[in-house]
Amino acid sequence: MTDKLIRRIVILGGGSSGWMTAAALAKSIQRDCDITLIESEEIGTIAVGEATIPPIKQFNQMLGLDENEFLRQTKGSFKLGIRFANWGKLGHEYFHPFGSYGRPFDLVQIQHFWQRAQSQGQAQSLDEYCMAWAAAKAGRFDRPSADPRHVLSTYDYAYHFDAGLYARCLREYAEARRVTRIEGKVATVQQNATSGFVESLTLESGQVIAGDLFIDCSGIRALLIEGTLKTGYDNWNHWLPCDRALAVQSETGEFAPYTLSTAHTAGWQWRIPLQHRTGNGHVYSSAFMQEDDATQILMKNLPGKALTEPRLIQYTTGRRKQCWNKNVIAIGLSSGFLEPLESTSLHLVQAGISKLLAYFPDRDFDPLVIKEFNRVAAAEVERIRDFIILHYHLTTRDDSPMWQHCAHMAIPDTLQYKVDHFKRFGRLIPGEMDLFGNASWLAVHIGQMNWPERTDPLLDYRTLNGTEYIEQLRAAMALAALGLPTHRGYIDRHCKAT
Repeated sequence: MTDKLIRRIVILGGGSSGWMTAAALAKSIQRDCDITLIESEEIGTIAVGEATIPPIKQFNQMLGLDENEFLRQTKGSFKLGIRFANWGKLGHEYFHPFGSYGRPFDLVQIQHFWQRAQSQGQAQSLDEYCMAWAAAKAGRFDRPSADPRHVLSTYDYAYHFDAGLYARCLREYAEARRVTRIEGKVATVQQNATSGFVESLTLESGQVIAGDLFIDCSGIRALLIEGTLKTGYDNWNHWLPCDRALAVQSETGEFAPYTLSTAHTAGWQWRIPLQHRTGNGHVYSSAFMQEDDATQILMKNLPGKALTEPRLIQYTTGRRKQCWNKNVIAIGLSSGFLEPLESTSLHLVQAGISKLLAYFPDRDFDPLVIKEFNRVAAAEVERIRDFIILHYHLTTRDDSPMWQHCAHMAIPDTLQYKVDHFKRFGRLIPGEMDLFGNASWLAVHIGQMNWPERTDPLLDYRTLNGTEYIEQLRAAMALAALGLPTHRGYIDRHCKAT
């Protein structure tokens, strides 16, 4: 029988995406395949993916990384969710939690009981019924309880960390498991004259690197998937107008266990606290704001002294028409770009790696496999796109041209359907490949004033005193939060960087 196995994998590009891919392949492919990663220290990486969402824990666990040691090496901290300021309207805040609002206690979902109590003046803001926020606002953290009966089991967490240190950690992991790193820049790409498949890369040094499967982790440049194969790109700037980001590091301010996202006149600013510094950035639309103004806003709102000069990143929001084309698979920014509003940058790398392993090819590169990979990849990123658009579209702000544009723009039909259902009855409609669950959608709908016109009709038939129950729930969460260690105290005890 003819050997059809992939024997040579070439990863073009390092950074988080390249080394995450290399580490996962090294863990999964344990023999009979050479894995080579090409990167250039001169080119560098964007390296602003410092906030994550809970699935990153599964990736690290798959590799067998010890959580405390990983956080020590990356100078990381914990993240219970995202605090949004000035998004729905100026002066208003809400929290997007990791976890749920309480625990299911009735056939009718908890938000309907809360909405009825709120309309009667008998409930506080929705945030107060979430364990993640109870801990976050108190500056507390501990790992969730394994006892499902306890309110401390109802939240989840992710991380903040130095993306450059994470890449270094994964490089050490991958090189210890037979991954070969080559320093250099690609000069030319050789393709098969008949099939168009990539056969080898020639570096500026003259070295030729041949492969069967090529993983494009070259970032926004997309040297293989676009530069060579001309795959094409779907531009989403008509829905997501921001196309610039300024990034700067500062001294550590408030060491909060959450990411802060503050909306400004033509974009928003992130604040990500690490053990040794704070990551900051201003995402904005060049159609509505000049770079000098964006820089001034960013520097004015730092939590401490700036440690670096602001770095400009230009991008076009959207995705490749195919993430897998011929024998090239794009992972990370080479596959497309979504702004880091919901910390999905590294997750999309993780998702690309998961699909690569789930649909791993042989040298036939069956078109049916490629088609399914691309279908799933498109559905996955489009659902995340819809969730991010929701933040821009659900606003009552009319203080600047960008927010006026976002409030009145047409949105994708898939998203409009969800918005309409929630507006009518407060119902959350899951979609295929939704990364974010009901609690996430609920947080943004309510947090940005998409108030349901009425509660679920079934609520009128229930006899449970939900108002009393959710108040007991809120009090229990507030009390439980005070029993947790401080965020800084937990890190100093378990995973302080040295």
